[in-house]
Order: sequence, then structure tokens, then C-alpha cells
Amino acid sequence: MVSEFPQTPEKAAPETQLACGQSLAVRGLACERDGRVLFEGLEFTLAPGTAVQVEGANGAGKSTLIRTLIGSVSDYSGTIAWRGQAYPGGLAAMRCSLLYIGHNAGVRRGLTPLENLAWYGAGRKEALRALDEVGLYGFEDVLCQQLSAGQNRRVALARLYLPAPPPLWVLDEPLAALDVAGVASLEAQMNRHLQRGGCVLLTSHQPVNVAPLLRVNLAEFQPHFSAEESYCVG
Repeated sequence: MVSEFPQTPEKAAPETQLACGQSLAVRGLACERDGRVLFEGLEFTLAPGTAVQVEGANGAGKSTLIRTLIGSVSDYSGTIAWRGQAYPGGLAAMRCSLLYIGHNAGVRRGLTPLENLAWYGAGRKEALRALDEVGLYGFEDVLCQQLSAGQNRRVALARLYLPAPPPLWVLDEPLAALDVAGVASLEAQMNRHLQRGGCVLLTSHQPVNVAPLLRVNLAEFQPHFSAEESYCVG
């Protein structure tokens, strides 16, 4: 049975701050895929106003970790808690505070970029400003099926530039397919989000210029085999 983390009283946040609360706490987390343990004993806390960058080689389990944290994978051991309430009880509350962008951009290809952002509740002026921020000025009325993969990725990232964003951002390789200017713009937006009291969890193979930043390398949490076990596996 999964135990809950101790509850702590929360103070009302100023209007200029995001209510990220106690945020996300991971304790003794282990995940496996296809019968292979990817990592075990993983522990970190994502506090308000901070970012966590998950690192690791391809196949180390970065995307599996992301899907586990957002509740898409339930086969794990250990404890995940949002604002002091352990999953599964805290999962619904976490999702109400979540903005997630995965490898699949989640863009509706039969709609235009403007229509995609309108689906998320953005007004035309807000959506146009967000699309301009990601370098898609002039493409707002082009069907997404006619855009490149990189452009569709930027349509998804435009959600980060809309007003009143959710406090928790979980981003799987958000810097992929961005040019130098796009990376700088996104880093600046993530820093603004942190300054408002939001929090960001992201995966990336490249350095990320945000602060404060905690780097979690999954290689440090890979299972260790004894010499006898290694012999048997070989």
C-alpha cells in the first residue's frame, strides 16, 4: 500500500504567482520496460520556482519516467506525490495543474495553428502573439498538415506563451528541432515561468539555460548486477 507524504498547509499565493504548492516529490521510484528494469531508487523533488532536467542515454527511460509521472504508465514501484498527496489520489489534482508536451506534438493536423490554440481556449489576439513568439507569424491560417514536423512542434510549444498557463510544465525534449533563436526564446519563457512560481520538468540531450535547475541523470539510478548475475545474463 502506498503511503502519503505528510500534508503541509499552503499559503494563498499572490495573484502574480502560480499556485505550484509543494509540487512533485518522487521517492524510491523504479520502472521497467519489456521485463528490463530501467532505473530504481530514483528520488527528487520539483519545488515551486525550480526546474528539473532529466538526462540519460537513449533507452535509459526518460520518456518512460515522464509518462509515469503524468499517469500514463501505472506499472511502477515507489511513491509519487503531488502537493503532499501520493498517487493515485494526487494524480487527478496534478493533471488539473499540468501542461504536457510529449514527443508527439499533439497538434490536430486538420486544423490551422490558430484553430489549434483556440481549441485550448486562446483568443485570436493571444494566439497570434504566441505564434509570433515561436516564429510562426504568417502561418497562422495554414493547415498543420501542410507544415513541417518542426513547425508543428512549434505550434505545440506556442501553448507555453498563452496567458495564465498551468503551474506544472512537463516537456519531453522541448528543444528538439528548434534553431538557436527558438531555443533562446523558449529558455527565456521557461525562466519567466519559474520566476512566477511555476515549475518545469523536462528531458533534453543538450544544456538548458534555466535557473534554478536540478539535473537528474538516470544513469546514476540504473540497477547494479553482481558478477554472478552478469555472468548468467551474458
